[in-house]
Amino acid sequence: MVATPIRRFHAGRWLVFALVAAFLALLAYGLLSKGTDDRIDQALSSGRPATAPAFSLEVLTHGDLPPRLERLLGPSFADGRLSLADLRGTPVALNLWASWCTPCREEAGRLERGWRLLGPRGVVFLGLDIQDLRGNARDFMGKYGVTYPSVREPERDVADDYGATGIPETYFIDRRGRVVAHARGPVTDRQLRVGLAAARTGLVAAIK
Repeated sequence: MVATPIRRFHAGRWLVFALVAAFLALLAYGLLSKGTDDRIDQALSSGRPATAPAFSLEVLTHGDLPPRLERLLGPSFADGRLSLADLRGTPVALNLWASWCTPCREEAGRLERGWRLLGPRGVVFLGLDIQDLRGNARDFMGKYGVTYPSVREPERDVADDYGATGIPETYFIDRRGRVVAHARGPVTDRQLRVGLAAARTGLVAAIK
């Protein structure tokens, strides 16, 4: 029996739907599945700091660094890449985000307010944009008034190294390059206060 054009059309349409569904399932798994390394959370739950996994990534935007941080970090941005080693000696709030992440919009203003308050005091807020397009990421930062620097990773290897289960997530790193607190989901004002205090003192803090 010869398939009619209508039957061929419906068969082709269902094949397209199946392929799209499979792609979305794989994408969701890649974005939401648990990172391969949970050593950071294990250490923090035991009251111990954890060495922050190293990275060297493309600078997405230099941001508006206050004079104190410009003197310290300005030269590190010159080659278009930034590493964790460049930030040694400075407390860091490392925020994992992407332009397509709806919850990231919720916390953007909160992070920006924290940056404007503590950036001049020598605390670095650093965005880590993952699995995103440069143009979309920069549009997001412009729309939500984000002025702290961000680096970019096309995949999610660094996120996996940190044990991230999704985004947004924020890791608070002390001057010695150790993670001392970790917040999952859109960071709250209270979590920011607790995490940044931990980053500045080097004392582990539990964030819920």
